[in-house]
Amino acid sequence: MPTTTKTMPDVVPDRPPRRSSSGLVLALLLVGQFMAILDVSIVNVALPTMRADLHASGAGLQLVVAGYIIAYAVLLITGARLGGLAGHRRMFLTGLAAFTAASLACGLAPATGSLIVFRFAQGLGAALMTPQVMSLIQLTFTGSARARALGLFSAVVSGGIVAGQAAGGLLVSADLLGSGWRAVFLVNVPIGLVLLAAAPRLLPADEGHRSGGLDLPGLVVLAPAVLLFVLPLILGHELGWPAWGWAALAASVLLLTAFVAVERRAAARGSRPLVSGRVLRVPGLLPGLFTLTFGPCTWAGFLFTTTLHLQGDLKLGPLESGLAFVPCVTAFALVGLYWRRLPERRQRPAIPAGFVLAAGGYLFLGPLSGGGAAYIAVTALIGLGLGVTTIAMTVTLEHVPAGDAPDASGMLLTMMQLGQVIGVATIGTLFLVAARDGSTAHAEYGTGWALAAAALAAAACGLLLARRRRVTG
Repeated sequence: MPTTTKTMPDVVPDRPPRRSSSGLVLALLLVGQFMAILDVSIVNVALPTMRADLHASGAGLQLVVAGYIIAYAVLLITGARLGGLAGHRRMFLTGLAAFTAASLACGLAPATGSLIVFRFAQGLGAALMTPQVMSLIQLTFTGSARARALGLFSAVVSGGIVAGQAAGGLLVSADLLGSGWRAVFLVNVPIGLVLLAAAPRLLPADEGHRSGGLDLPGLVVLAPAVLLFVLPLILGHELGWPAWGWAALAASVLLLTAFVAVERRAAARGSRPLVSGRVLRVPGLLPGLFTLTFGPCTWAGFLFTTTLHLQGDLKLGPLESGLAFVPCVTAFALVGLYWRRLPERRQRPAIPAGFVLAAGGYLFLGPLSGGGAAYIAVTALIGLGLGVTTIAMTVTLEHVPAGDAPDASGMLLTMMQLGQVIGVATIGTLFLVAARDGSTAHAEYGTGWALAAAALAAAACGLLLARRRRVTG
């Protein structure tokens, strides 16, 4: 699901743009952002080919998808703060170098295990790189030029998922030099090297680093809590739900409880916690966070399972299955780009209505699993409904004070990414278990009901979010 770090960085002062190179600066930053967004979705279409080549298990495929998102989600806020402390230019270059190197390692990975490790490293690079993009845009542009730059930024973020599905299919089908699925990672390497060569000469120098905390204790507790929650859900079905999996889930709950205590202690000391209780009390933020957890959960689960079905029972090739998603993700992107044209009184009610529409579409995945135009039309309907995610993001942050905007945005984006991880782990597992008899069409029935339930949960939270405007406004 396309996400944006639009309000993530702290506001930086206006300063004159470097007119001679401002266009090149914007192109450089947007290509870096595009690569990070692309890598959330480009892998999906390559999964069946990857499974055949590496003899990967279903759980291995889930970890290849989820590993990138887990690292990105957990480290996103820390990456943003590192930019403020060490310099946005320096952290952009560091993240870009890590992302490029990890992409090369992914493309050369000899086995599923090493590929999973390198995907985590990719997510780390993205978490360091992408939060700096908006700060660097603000440093380089001012006035109407900044407004245009922000518009292009939004278009790149919204279009990344569209390009990811189609580009993944194209690269795998082209099988350049016999690279197969490896091309979806190796394509980042020449692009990353060009950016690394150009960035030191184009990006504005770092100035005036701020003081502030990274909340390392919070990060140390949160990271294992997320891993201990996700790993049993992904691995459990293939290992027969062993005792260690249940123990890990229990430990995750304990660590999340400890995380709350650590964050409260940090706030009491006057430090800057990853999750601020004061920010959580902003009207509308909590229902918004839940809305933006359930919505991305369904989106990620849908992309993962539908790709396996398209290349499973429907026997589409990588390129055909990638192109099959274009109507769906295009509908999603168009809502994100044009929802402001709705009358204001319709914008907030559109949030629960969109998720209800998506839920209805999910229920038809099973009955229409034989494919054809009707199946593609239903996926487009789902994309149209889930496009209200962009409205939910805006409404969730509308009452946040300017000083708290970076932390509130960080929480929101982290929950969206974790929602995607949960979708791949839970709904992906349900699909893989149901498809054990060899029929992905059979699995689509149960998956559709599970996706619909999650979409309706997003609709219920979205209704609370929409009502919050009338209560507070």
